[in-house]
Parts: sequence; C-alpha cells; structure tokens
Amino acid sequence: MKGPVVAGGLVLALLLGFVIARSTERAAPPAASAPTAIPSHAHGGATAGDLGGLSLSAGGFTLAPAATTFAAGAAQPFTFRVLGPDGKAVTRFVLNHEKLMHLVVARHDLSGFQHLHPQMAPDGTWSVPLGLPSPGIWRIYTDFLTFDPSGAQVPVTLAVDATVAGDYRPVPLPDPVRTAETGGMTVALEGTPAVNATRPLSLRVLASGTPVTDLERYLGAYGHLVVLRDGDLGYLHVHPEDQLVGGAVKFWLSAPSVGRYRLYFEFQRGGQVHRAEFTVDVR
Repeated sequence: MKGPVVAGGLVLALLLGFVIARSTERAAPPAASAPTAIPSHAHGGATAGDLGGLSLSAGGFTLAPAATTFAAGAAQPFTFRVLGPDGKAVTRFVLNHEKLMHLVVARHDLSGFQHLHPQMAPDGTWSVPLGLPSPGIWRIYTDFLTFDPSGAQVPVTLAVDATVAGDYRPVPLPDPVRTAETGGMTVALEGTPAVNATRPLSLRVLASGTPVTDLERYLGAYGHLVVLRDGDLGYLHVHPEDQLVGGAVKFWLSAPSVGRYRLYFEFQRGGQVHRAEFTVDVR
C-alpha cells in the first residue's frame, strides 16, 4: 500500500501547487500599461498635450467637404460631412460647450482667425457661411464629440486646407508680448507653457488698468483658448477652470514640443465676444 499512497500524495501535492500558482498569478497586479496620449483638445478644465487637426482623417472618422476653393472676401456656404468608420455620414454628435460642432479657421500665416458654429441637416450635412478675406491657403478645423463603434464618446479634430486664389502676401507673426488690446480692454497673459509639463496659464482682463469683474460665460465657460503651432498648424482647444481664479481665466496647458505658438483667447463681456491673440515661444 505504501507505493500507491506515496504516488497519490505526489499527485495531490502537484495539484495543490498548480492551484496556488494560478491563484497567485490572478492576484498579481497587472503590468503597467504604456502611457496614453492626451487628447488633442481638453474641455472643461485641465490639460492637453499632442496637437490635432493635422489630417482629414483620425480615429476612423473622415472630413468630407463639398468644396475647398473660395473667392476672396465674399462669404459663401461651406458644407461638409463627417464620415464614420463605416463610411456613412455621422449624424450623432454630443453637445459640447453648448454646440454640436466648433469650426475654427485660420490662414497658414496664423492670421484671420474665426470661430464658427455650423448647423447640421438630418442627413449629416453641415453648413455655415464662410468668408475668407484674403488670398492664401487657409486651414479649416472641425472640432466635435461623437461616438466610436463601441458607443463610447470620443473627441475628434479633423482639418482641411482651403484655397483662395490671388496675390498671397503672408503677414509676419507678431513677436511675443504679454499684453493684447481688444475692445478697449487689455488682456494680460500670465504663465508660460512648458514641454510635456502641465502648467497654469491665466488670462486677466483689465479696463483702464482696473481688473474687469463682470466677465460673462460664453459657450458655458469664462473663456476659450485655441492654440495653433507655427509650422504645421497643429491644433489645440482648451477650456478653463469652471470659476475665475483670482479674477483671471485659468487654463492648464502642456506643450508637446518646443516652437512658436499662436494663442487665441475668446471671452464675453456685455453680451459681446472679444478675442485677444498672443504669440508664445516654448523653449
């Protein structure tokens, strides 16, 4: 009997060892996953990293404009569709800062900034009157929230170049300064973006040297900040902290690379939207 008992004991020990090993394996913490890229636009608060708006397609979605040739000056309808991973026009979008679609326009020299809000027809065709005032190549960005095939909400930024024929004379990018004038007010820029480090960036509005205390919410926030990178026109759309901080509109920003950037800060006062622009060097 001794032989069978010993053999049975060995089998039992092996089985117990297997069970313990599997249990330990399941209990072990998973390996650290690779860091994920920060979205190309951050709404409602803190941070942003890699820039978007560099392609017609991203994340399975494609921008399909009806036409991209404009005459200088006169506004004409700009129509487009967003095609989903299935190749069909997307018709489900998420209300994002009071709009389903943000359309941002700038010439390649970073002049002529516009922020518009197209309307969508039931078939998924978007349209908006668009006037491009001068010859050159213009970048048109579509910035929206929609759903991926799994049903999860995803932020998407797609872009296309539009052409205005004529004598193109680029405007030199203004040098970096800390204040900008708009609507009889001065906007002061506080803070400096850094590469791959999230830092505060505040915009303070003053009238006759006195801080403005009656800013109004515009599209659900006290301010909006669009950032374009000089060279490739990489795009970033950031929204601030929900409340003013020390009377200023406070953003959190991380620059993805060294270089020169143009900042477009929009805010509302007395029912009117104003825009202040800054050039910033990130070293």
